[in-house]
Amino acid sequence: MKHKEKIKIFTTTITAGEYKGKKVEIPDIFTTRSSKGILKESLFNTLQFDIIDKNFVEVFSGSGSIGLEALSRGAGQAYFMEYNKTAFYCLEKNVKNIAPSKSHLFYGDSFEKFETVYSMVKKSKEKTYFYFDPPFATRDGMDDVYDKTIALIETIAPEVCEMVIVEHMSNLDMPKHIGKLTLKKRKKFGRSTMTYYIPTEE
Repeated sequence: MKHKEKIKIFTTTITAGEYKGKKVEIPDIFTTRSSKGILKESLFNTLQFDIIDKNFVEVFSGSGSIGLEALSRGAGQAYFMEYNKTAFYCLEKNVKNIAPSKSHLFYGDSFEKFETVYSMVKKSKEKTYFYFDPPFATRDGMDDVYDKTIALIETIAPEVCEMVIVEHMSNLDMPKHIGKLTLKKRKKFGRSTMTYYIPTEE
């Protein structure tokens, strides 16, 4: 009888700010991809000091490496959603080791949890960055993951939103407008592309 294989854990590091050098554990499972260092660097070069004291929502969190980096660089509060039990366990551990008092964790389907998180950031009266990194490897029932992601983004009101960032497959052509948000820029990194949206100017 085969023993159940132990899931490998690899680590990435917070690259700047208050928690620089702290390790973030990432389970080696198909739904969890560590955002490449070059993508992360590009993202935070774009956000820079604008992120200070703002909310940061990591919608498909995995182990939370992007949201924790945001907190390290001055974000006020971070909200994490993750449906995979193994990834969520790592997320809990990472948050506990790095920034427990500024983190809010939600276990379950991101599409179902989003409304709860959205109402929390809305009440906070602080502008929010929303980071969407839907799983590339589709699982059962997830073939329409991008359609569902776009539908979620459509619900975000300009008065709540500072910016929406979507990390997606490069062969996907994201729309120029989603709801009341407009595409600001797009940056390609091989198979992955980051697309940035900001509230549409009246």
